[in-house]
Amino acid sequence: METKTLIACPTCGKKSPWSTENKDRPFCSSRCKLIDLGEWANESYTIPQQTSDEDEIFSDDLVANPNKSFL
Repeated sequence: METKTLIACPTCGKKSPWSTENKDRPFCSSRCKLIDLGEWANESYTIPQQTSDEDEIFSDDLVANPNKSFL
């Protein structure tokens, strides 16, 4: 008998099987998958970024001169 690995859904925490039979993995359902997608679309989730001094200088120049071409 094969034991299926159960994982917690990232959205609701419900246990669901980690297998190819679960088309929504790592989520427990399509609903939870869509909720997660909506959170990304609303920018509730973000990937942390490190900014450099160059990024800040360019950003300041862009704000000060919005019509200037920087290419």
